[in-house]
Amino acid sequence: MSSVTLPDYDVLAAELRALESGLEPSELHGSLCGWIAGGGRHDDAGWFAAVMSDPQLAPPESGSALEQLHVASALQLESPDFGFELLLPPDDRPMPERGDALIAWGRGFLGGFGLAAGREPPLSEDAGEALADLARLAANDLSYEDTEGDEEALAEISEFVRVAVMLVHSDCVLGPRHRRRLN
Repeated sequence: MSSVTLPDYDVLAAELRALESGLEPSELHGSLCGWIAGGGRHDDAGWFAAVMSDPQLAPPESGSALEQLHVASALQLESPDFGFELLLPPDDRPMPERGDALIAWGRGFLGGFGLAAGREPPLSEDAGEALADLARLAANDLSYEDTEGDEEALAEISEFVRVAVMLVHSDCVLGPRHRRRLN
């Protein structure tokens, strides 16, 4: 995995509560990753205002969990070792909390991606299918009836989302960047 780490889930949750953002860490991380994967500028201090669609928001403070989230997310998505991770509640949290956070992550991703990529992003057929699958996943409500099976399903779905995000990022950001270098 990447040596760049995401902030602690609970520390970021506390920062978001203090800002009265109304978002949970997973949803914000999904939004940020969608914004980056869609080609949104992530190299400036205005990322938070852009992702939150509120130009009046101040940039996160230096050294904050928000800043760590931004830096780690951008670096993980660019990582050649596929070190990208989803920010979800820790494994010791109840399954419904973790499952609902994964759904919120997906919804956040779709919103951030739409903001940055626009109506017709440059997606391959595989990435387009992955994005459509993410949309179907984000539109669902999960049921939690089989504890052991639910753990396995959550792990599989999380891995699918992780790979789908890297594929979409590759098509929309890495591919165009590579083509510009060749020309």
